[in-house]
Amino acid sequence: QVELIESGGGLVQAGGSLRLSCAASGLTFSSYAMGWFRQAPGKEREFVAHISWSGGSIFYADSVKGRFTISRDNAKNTVYLQMNSLKPEDTAVYYCAGGWKPTVVAAAYNYWGQGTQVTVSS
Repeated sequence: QVELIESGGGLVQAGGSLRLSCAASGLTFSSYAMGWFRQAPGKEREFVAHISWSGGSIFYADSVKGRFTISRDNAKNTVYLQMNSLKPEDTAVYYCAGGWKPTVVAAAYNYWGQGTQVTVSS
């Protein structure tokens, strides 16, 4: 049984930082591309960042480029999202996802976590 469990969300003031983690089990983590998505109330789920199985290929949404950093530790079966210079518009539930290839398309990912809430106050 595959599980992706996010952690690290919370309430932070604008300009602050958070580090999200996503711990994977039940799959050969090092074989999977991983992505982060987010969904704000009343909005569709949107792509944030993805990373290839080796970490050699990374891509960000324009809205987070230069502020967020995705990384992974295959020895720990964990993918991270370091979020700096947070803005109120970053407020959302953040989800990690695992799939066969890195893509911005949510439907292409096979496995999803339950999400972690990030709230940025102004």
